[in-house]
Amino acid sequence: MKKLAALLLGSSMVVASVGGSISVSAMDASEVKVAIVCDASGQNDNGYNQSAVEGAQECADSLGIEYKVVEPTESIGDTLAILAEDGYNLIFSMEYDFDALINGEAGALPIAEQYPDTTFVVFNDTPNQDEDGNTIHDNVISILYNVNESSYLAGALSVLVNENSDVLLGENYSLTSTDEARALGFIGATDSNGITVFGVGFVEGAQYVAEELDVTYDYYAKYDAGFSDTAGGSTVAGTYFDNGANVVYAVAGSVGDGVASKAKEVQKLAIHVDANKDSQQPGYILTSVIKNTKVVVETLTEAMIDGSLADMDLIQVYDLSSGATSITDMAEFSAAIEQTDEAQETWQEILDYLDDLSAQIGDGTIVVTNMQNGDSFDESTCPNINFK
Repeated sequence: MKKLAALLLGSSMVVASVGGSISVSAMDASEVKVAIVCDASGQNDNGYNQSAVEGAQECADSLGIEYKVVEPTESIGDTLAILAEDGYNLIFSMEYDFDALINGEAGALPIAEQYPDTTFVVFNDTPNQDEDGNTIHDNVISILYNVNESSYLAGALSVLVNENSDVLLGENYSLTSTDEARALGFIGATDSNGITVFGVGFVEGAQYVAEELDVTYDYYAKYDAGFSDTAGGSTVAGTYFDNGANVVYAVAGSVGDGVASKAKEVQKLAIHVDANKDSQQPGYILTSVIKNTKVVVETLTEAMIDGSLADMDLIQVYDLSSGATSITDMAEFSAAIEQTDEAQETWQEILDYLDDLSAQIGDGTIVVTNMQNGDSFDESTCPNINFK
């Protein structure tokens, strides 16, 4: 367990950068104004948005910068323009809507072009490139997390636990027997590269283990759940659980809270996302796929102050080995494992297996499809998965 935790929860760092660089000189901290523009989940989502807000708060406390958090009530374009007009010179947009910023809307110039002295930071996609891969605006930074890799581990873990549930888990669980069905579920907020990257990685990890074990899984997926409908998440998860899924993975903000609640209610398992939310429903959240936004806010804010932002590239990639994306140490779920020798030995074998998978991803032996980098996905590459 210690070895796995060390591997998956290492220090956060940028491990790869590509693309052009931004032009910003060193600034006094008092001149730096940071804005966090939240997505629909809001700043208290216990994950993606909240982590970024905490990064801004810490920068304010330790460096003396000014910051503002916005939960948009108008279009994202208007929000970005107002902030830039008000002098916010480093704006982190957590939304998946890039059109006004990059291309302009309703005949208006792109926001990035209107405010060339403002640095805009977007997440989970590379909208600032044209069809030929050329940079469109020199003041937009794209942050990518290789959550395809951590999701791959989550998919492999799901199958491993499902196949060994009779040994691992006791009377507090009501998992569907593999004699009756084998199934997994995925609930995504939007049909966008920033969401499908999770789902494809997850299903490829499940395929890897299912093929080794010579079993086949049904796969139920929804890609339009939004970010805030907790009750809806519970309903969809309930349907998947009724169809025989024992694990449902939610990448949909607060929708995932509903999935986790339903998992506890029916005594099955959920996978959460963005931050370590395993303790939300202890024992019924198998793991959380972490996407650390706090470190990005802190890193780029510090870089704006010391002038090193000028040396940073416009596409920055955080991979599994960086620790900025990972799965959790699964301490909460580990505590729910039966205390028999067989259960404990089986669980350790699963952890060792994940350790090996992580190493193979790290050295390039296993290459996971990355939808946010423009990779394509062919369902036929997963013959042990029945896509429903």
